[in-house]
Parts: sequence; structure tokens; C-alpha cells
Amino acid sequence: MVAKFVGMGQPNEFAQPLPVTCRVDEGFQEWLVRSGGAVALTTYQAGKVALIGWDGQQITLLLRHFDKPLGLALEEDYLALATREDVVVFGNARALAGDYLPHQPGHYDALYLPRATFHTGDISAHDVTIVDGEVILVNTRFSCLARVGWRYSFEPLWRPPFISDITPEDRCHLNGLAVVEKKLAYVTAHAASDTREGWRNHRLDGGVVVAVEENEVVLTGLCMPHSPRWYAGRLWFLNSGKGELVGWSPGDKPEVVCRLPGYTRGLSFAGAYALVGLSKIREKYHFGGVPVEQYFPQLMCGVALVDLRSGNWEGTFEFTSGCTELYDVQFLPGSRRPMIVNLEKSAAREAFTLPECAFWIRKVPTDPALGSVVTTDSKVSQLGESQSAGLGLKHF
Repeated sequence: MVAKFVGMGQPNEFAQPLPVTCRVDEGFQEWLVRSGGAVALTTYQAGKVALIGWDGQQITLLLRHFDKPLGLALEEDYLALATREDVVVFGNARALAGDYLPHQPGHYDALYLPRATFHTGDISAHDVTIVDGEVILVNTRFSCLARVGWRYSFEPLWRPPFISDITPEDRCHLNGLAVVEKKLAYVTAHAASDTREGWRNHRLDGGVVVAVEENEVVLTGLCMPHSPRWYAGRLWFLNSGKGELVGWSPGDKPEVVCRLPGYTRGLSFAGAYALVGLSKIREKYHFGGVPVEQYFPQLMCGVALVDLRSGNWEGTFEFTSGCTELYDVQFLPGSRRPMIVNLEKSAAREAFTLPECAFWIRKVPTDPALGSVVTTDSKVSQLGESQSAGLGLKHF
């Protein structure tokens, strides 16, 4: 089936003209119905965070504008999003989600509200994670892992053994981070280079996986790897330039589980399945000539569903126009119709969450002709030219 969606918000410099259109095959739809969750993804090219859900009858797509969104991390009820110059942390106000649309109660079952923004500057942040309440990211421009907080732009935590200095030269294109039992465990980089943008000369076969605690390179000869993730006792990563999903157990040889028709980037898991982000290769100077272009006559942009037990490609959510490149993919368990709010939406200032409860305080305009108030079913108190309506008290 083919679905067509129109994205909202202001495009950034990477954006292509809307509308965004997509195609969903039966395999992906059947899995999403069974999964009990939804899928979130980022596309820096289109400047959007996309939420793929299920309304009981069909797949839905919600697009929200952010400036160059890249890494996206889920930690319980919190999302962290790396953008061009900031990292934004969202909290899921589940109790308020059903009232996000006052005239369509129950339309959403999760509501991600911005709770904190860390201003890092343009450090080319890629993967991001939350560990014990701290936001940690891959600082690609400075070739290090870093903590963000309110004191500094960032605090360097670790750099690869082949990087001699913390300097804004993108020496190895450090990009991906895997966490194992709340410890920073593995990273991916395009090359073990220690010169300014030196990775560009080794992008086809210079990629590496580095073990953080051991501070040593453990895999070499990769083609622009991304998205390392620890799952089910193995390290998984994407050998992006070859379109591959790879599984690896320390001490063994890496195993190519599946090869897909796209520049693979963005990886998440749900049960026995992997969700793999696929991108077309739009920018030929840095990415042209990679092997995946030789393997497939045409590349696609979207999310591929891969059965980890068989390695079979079981389904696809494909963007057919308006979106050509993805960065990250996250499975959101327990939510069928999630909503994410950017700071352009008034709901970011109208929703209030407390430890024990949450509530809305919304402005309801008056009718200038009649001097009366346009109300909902909620109690309204007179506040001059506009009204403040408390739309219910929701207890967690």
C-alpha cells in the first residue's frame, strides 16, 4: 500500500520539498501490529523526527521539525536527541497524552515533552545515550566521547587510542556508541586517523570498532561503520558502505547477517527483529563509489525489518519522496500513537508535570463579538482577554 503524508514545520537547509510520501509493505505492517510499539527515526536531510505508529486501522506517520536531528536515545520514559547545536531531553508525560488534542481524546498514548536543552555548539554530535541520568554523546568534531551538562559545552570523557589531542578536526569520524550494562563499551569510526579529516582517505576499508574500556581497536577493515548496539549478548553494528547488518561476539569473526539496498545507518531491536535504517547516497563527494552502490541497482530510504534468527529481510517502511537519508532508528515499546513536541508548539509551555501528577493550563480565546468565552467541557475561570482552562488532573 502507498500512504502520503505532509510534514509540518520549517525545513532546514538540507530539506527537500514536501510532501513526504511513503510505502509500507505487508511484512512491516503485520510486524508493527504485533509489536505493541511504535518506531521513531531521525532524518537530518529533511530536518525531521518521524514517529511511525498504528491507529488500529492503518500505519500513521507524524513528522516534527528539528534542526539537523541525528542521534536518538531511549532510556525508560526519556528520549535524548542530538541536533545541530543542542541536545534535547524529552520526558514522556503519558498521563497528558490522551488530552493533547482536546477534541480528539485518546488520540495519542505517549507525549514526549522537552524537559532540558544543552547548548553544545556545532560539535557534529552523532550517537547519544543516557547513562544513570547523564547525557553522553559521540562528539564527532572533537573525536571523543563527551558528557553534556550545565557547566560547559561538553566534558571529554574518552578518546580513541590513536587520537593524540582533543581538537575540532574530525580526525577519525567517530560516530557510534554501544553501552553494555551502563558502561560505555564500543565505538565505531571511519578510520584510525590522527590528522584533520584523515578518515576521508580511508573511507572504503579503514573503518574500525574500538573497545572503550580496553582502549584498543578490536575490528578493522570496515567500510564506514555506524550504529554499534549491544543486544542479546552480542555486538551488532552496520557496515554502512556495504549495506550490511553485522553481528559479532568478542573472540569470534564478525558475521554478516543481512545485506540491504541502502547505506545502512540507525539500528534498534524489538524481540527477534532488528530495525535497520536505510539511506540513499545523495552527496557523492564523501559517499559516492561505496560498494553498496555496486551491489544493488537502486538504493532506498526507509526502515528494513530483519529477522535475526534467519537473517531474512521481512518488511520495509520506505520513503518514496521528500526524504532520502536517515540517521537513527528507535523502537518505542508500549506506545502505539506517540507524539513529540518541539519548542515551536504551544503544548511545550501548556503542559505541566509534577512527581505525583500532571495537568494542562491552556489559553482559550474569548469571542470578541459576544464578549463570551469559547470553552471546552472543563471548568474555566475569567482571566481578562483570554481564559485559562485547567483541562483535568491526571494522576500517575
